[in-house]
Amino acid sequence: RTKLTSLCIAGGVAQNSVANGKITRNTPFTKVYIPSAGHDAGISMGAALYVHNQMLGMPRVPSIRSAYTGSWYSNEDIELFLTGEGVSFKRYDDDDALFDRVSDALINGGVVGWFNGRAEFGPRALGGRSILADPRRQDAKELLNAKVKRRESFRPFAPSILAEQVDAFFEVNDSVPFMEKVFPIRNEKQHLIPAVTHVDGTGRLQSVEKDTNPRYYNLINTFFQKTGVPILLNTSFNENEPIVNSPIEALDCFRRTHMDMLVLENIIIERNHLG
Repeated sequence: RTKLTSLCIAGGVAQNSVANGKITRNTPFTKVYIPSAGHDAGISMGAALYVHNQMLGMPRVPSIRSAYTGSWYSNEDIELFLTGEGVSFKRYDDDDALFDRVSDALINGGVVGWFNGRAEFGPRALGGRSILADPRRQDAKELLNAKVKRRESFRPFAPSILAEQVDAFFEVNDSVPFMEKVFPIRNEKQHLIPAVTHVDGTGRLQSVEKDTNPRYYNLINTFFQKTGVPILLNTSFNENEPIVNSPIEALDCFRRTHMDMLVLENIIIERNHLG
């Protein structure tokens, strides 16, 4: 009816990432935008934007590409907390050294709790409060389920991919910042990333942009330089509970699971050093 080629979807139906990924392949729409919190929690943001534009007459804001609007903790806050808990840790003031250490842990089969920057607004972990693993491992799903998740075998884990590399691995080249679409993974690439390739050859991707989450982007890029794969397995930082928000929740989750490493901003705690 409208002849428009751009579509915005919200509401509970917007959480159906399989359906979302099929729209541009099966309709005249060429661009589909879905907010990070398309479910009921997003009403708060929608109401604020409505007042901003419709009631106050302010210009519309550009489409929101970042979900990182939640709580943030400084290295000093985290150090104070960990010292009070009697936990051994190492602080890296050089980001490159941190990314090097974390990527090595992933390559060696480690499961890493990644607590970085502001928490995400919405149901998906997007590199703010995530658990990470090596997507190349055939046994990554078993490792995660044994160490942390205990989720059903049919439920896939998701790939976080450098935005510039989406076209090389997926049949649809699209911006998917909020992990809200499922696309087919190219046949010739599926064997490279078995841990994030679902049984039907698809993946629910998150395209990671350097400007939006530079630290998460740089970690994935460090892994890419070492392995040739620009992807990390990303799942939510939790264990049968809401996604962790604060350092105390992250440490509690780390303690009661079998994750190998916990990264809190620039601070690393390793399982074999946990008191």
